[in-house]
Amino acid sequence: MQGIELSRRFYEDLVRPWLATAAPGLPHAAALVGYGSELLGFDDAMSRDHNWGPRVQVFVDAPTFAEGADALVAAFADAAPDTFLGHPIGMANRPHPAPHSDGARGDIRHGFEIWTLEHALALWVGLGPDEPRDNLGWLGLAEQRLIAMTGGAVFHDDDGRLTAARARLGAFPRDVRLYKLAGQWRRIAEEQPFVGRNGIAGDERGSRVIAARLARDLMRLAFLIEDRYAPYSKWFGTAFAALPCASDIGPKLDAVLDAGDWRSRDAALAQAALALGALQLARGVPGAVAPRIEPFHGRPFSVVNSEAIIAALMGAIEDPALRALPVIGGLDQVTDATPVIEAPARARAAMAALLHHPEPGAVEEA
Repeated sequence: MQGIELSRRFYEDLVRPWLATAAPGLPHAAALVGYGSELLGFDDAMSRDHNWGPRVQVFVDAPTFAEGADALVAAFADAAPDTFLGHPIGMANRPHPAPHSDGARGDIRHGFEIWTLEHALALWVGLGPDEPRDNLGWLGLAEQRLIAMTGGAVFHDDDGRLTAARARLGAFPRDVRLYKLAGQWRRIAEEQPFVGRNGIAGDERGSRVIAARLARDLMRLAFLIEDRYAPYSKWFGTAFAALPCASDIGPKLDAVLDAGDWRSRDAALAQAALALGALQLARGVPGAVAPRIEPFHGRPFSVVNSEAIIAALMGAIEDPALRALPVIGGLDQVTDATPVIEAPARARAAMAALLHHPEPGAVEEA
């Protein structure tokens, strides 16, 4: 049984009937969100070492949490069985400790947790209830942290606040998506000719390394074109394979990674970029222009007309604050360092500083 279904059964068969007796009429939402391979349905036997098991977060308002969270969590420990559907309920052997903070309570003896929505948003995404307030605020949000809040499943929601928060954070606003698309094409434009430049200099290993980086960038571009969030590296390829475009784009990227020499690698990379440019056009992305392969300033390297694509995307942005930014992109396009991504408030502050104090930079020629 997958983790989401196990947690759904845990709530519906055990937690909810118990709450009906222990706290009759308690307004709440119930969900499995926050962390775990099961949020994306990618959990397997090896995934059961990170608090996988019967668990559910029950969300209540702040006054209700203050008045009764501790008592309910403690009472459930006395009422719950040792196992549920053959799985241990206790969390004593799981690496993540039971939550104990101003807005979350749990117990190592079971997987029933009580949270406030405000605390979950602050912890997992670094947001207040009414944030982001503008498009710029979205650029400091890591996609894998957004998945933490919008992945998984909601099993029950009395007032709809959790469902509304997940819907609001479920996809980038139009202009943010366009800006991030432009930033992703910028990343590709900066390195695409280096695959051939390294190769012609006799550095096949360097050419392969750059090609692999660009394959990853093209995969991230596919997520943006398909309007999906990209998870972190462990599940990046698995999630890419589930994209609607993967059956077409995947083999083209395989050709890049499998190429035995820089010329075939250069050609395969150009074809993959061309296909993604065509996909962007087919998906009706505002400002998309027809892609074409062209030589890089008369040199024997094949590139896609990324500069025209970037200009069209930026020109289609309606928000003047975004349109005025240098083409940097969002947090994930600046860094994938875990200590940054896993500190949402710090990451947002760092990204705001970067965007508000841009420095003119020179583009190094190939």
